[in-house]
Amino acid sequence: MDNSISYIIIALMAIAIVALLLFFVGKGTGQNRLTPLAGLAFGFILAGILFGENRLLGYSLLGVGVILAVVDMFFRSKRK
Repeated sequence: MDNSISYIIIALMAIAIVALLLFFVGKGTGQNRLTPLAGLAFGFILAGILFGENRLLGYSLLGVGVILAVVDMFFRSKRK
């Protein structure tokens, strides 16, 4: 197995563990809920990591995910 593939697998496993912990531990607090826009950003970032072999596609997906996350942060700060 190539080193880059093993790094991608390790990163995806770490992200999945963090997502599961947030899902199960964060049930009690309604304040830290994941918004649909943040979930979409998370999905684009994961897709960018998965399609990292093709640099143009991978970086484009990562960029879209980061932009969506920033827009979500902006909307959340306006609501408070």
